[in-house]
Amino acid sequence: QVQLVESGGGLVQSGDSLRLSCAASGRTFSFSRYTVGWFRQAPGKEREFVAAISSFGARTWYADSVKGRFDISRDNAKNTIYLQMNTLKPEDTANYYCAARVGGIAVTDEYDYWGQGTQVTVSS
Repeated sequence: QVQLVESGGGLVQSGDSLRLSCAASGRTFSFSRYTVGWFRQAPGKEREFVAAISSFGARTWYADSVKGRFDISRDNAKNTIYLQMNTLKPEDTANYYCAARVGGIAVTDEYDYWGQGTQVTVSS
């Protein structure tokens, strides 16, 4: 089992930056082997893929809506994944979740473990 806890959300203004963290615990001795993704869900909308990073960080993938503004990274020594979000827009407002899976990058919700989420609100 892997437990994931997100942090770093908050209320910011359009154009600001935030860095989200996803801390893993549990069977973390193997955490470096997990692919980790970030998803988000806004009120009344379906959950959508944001970004993902492969097990040892060799590959990353982004949704078109965040490409060039968001950056995903990982520190396997700290069992933590980061999502640096720059030039935030009101449409980025959502609850952000991290998720982990054994296997390659997936842009659908085919992940084995999920966190509880952290709220990001961007005001115009």
